[in-house]
Amino acid sequence: MARKQFAHHEAVSAVVPGEGGYSAAVAVKALDGMGAPRFHKILDGQTFKTASDADDAAVVQLEQLVDVDEEGQLTWANAAS
Repeated sequence: MARKQFAHHEAVSAVVPGEGGYSAAVAVKALDGMGAPRFHKILDGQTFKTASDADDAAVVQLEQLVDVDEEGQLTWANAAS
């Protein structure tokens, strides 16, 4: 698991279980501690056999995350999301 902190939120690499495997994701939570984390699936169309593989992919993508806005939306350094 990897973590990045921004002005209003923190983002961590995450995994979402699904049919046929796991999806890589980024979980976003407000720094004020209010509310549940919001999960954003990334790498659309890709599934991984293990949660560990999905988290490894999410860690790589998290490095490309440049910001999380006040509403919790992700801003990427490039078009890969």
